[in-house]
Amino acid sequence: MTIQKLNDLFQVLKAQKSKRLVAAFANDAHTIGAISRAVDMEIVEATLVGDKEIITRVCRQENIDIKKFNVVNVTDEMDAARWAVRLINEGHGDMLMKGLVSTDKYMRAILDKDNGLMPPGAILSHVTVMETPRYHKLLIVGDVAIIPLPGLKEKTAITKYLITTAQALGIEQPKVAVLAATEQVMPKMPACTDAALIAKMADRGQIKGALVEGPLALDVAIDKESAEIKKIDSPVAGDADCLVFPNIESGNIFYKTNTKLAGGEQGAIVVGAKVPAVLSSRGDSIQTKLYSIALAAITAK
Repeated sequence: MTIQKLNDLFQVLKAQKSKRLVAAFANDAHTIGAISRAVDMEIVEATLVGDKEIITRVCRQENIDIKKFNVVNVTDEMDAARWAVRLINEGHGDMLMKGLVSTDKYMRAILDKDNGLMPPGAILSHVTVMETPRYHKLLIVGDVAIIPLPGLKEKTAITKYLITTAQALGIEQPKVAVLAATEQVMPKMPACTDAALIAKMADRGQIKGALVEGPLALDVAIDKESAEIKKIDSPVAGDADCLVFPNIESGNIFYKTNTKLAGGEQGAIVVGAKVPAVLSSRGDSIQTKLYSIALAAITAK
């Protein structure tokens, strides 16, 4: 089944075995509420690492049965992040989730050279799956949150991560647009030359499983009329599944424009570690966190 809407994630996951989620410093109502709903939907089995007294109080306030969780009492946020990572490394979880722990401490635990979750040589990146009212299908985009200025190596990794995510959503041969400000290959614009190289790598089989085109401007990537006017003849033009952004500024602005102005919804995960990791903002809604849990679950091995 190809997943057309974010809600479709739940239908697909209900037919699969539940994944094991470990939440780091899960002391807040939004995190516990999202995980509770995921447990009720039989998407995950959950371990909450955090202050048990606070977790108990939140569950009582939100009318959530704490018995549905395995709770590990760790009161310090950095220690909680490390303990959650330890549980993953010991084989007790298939996916990680950020609770009330700050992003820098959460990432520090994942990236720890001795006790973290990074395979040798791996590149950590951020993948967002967006549902926006003005586009005819889901968009899988990156990187909008982790890699500030990706070079060719990092963009190649981002491209592969987007392809893998798209395939997990049931898209057998995703269409990938590597973005720049223009469709022309302008030698003085690294975004253009990197995009052209990545497209050629895909043509020669160095990047497999997708149709990759670049450089493409955003309008050409997602709007068929713009592609026709500009005479861009490509199966990707106007119908992209995946967008590779040239830098974090462009990706982050696109992401926030869609969620804050266009009414888009999204789920997001960190990829490249041993397991997918949910990196929602502490201010994200329960629904956004639930979509992110579902995305991590469907991509977890």
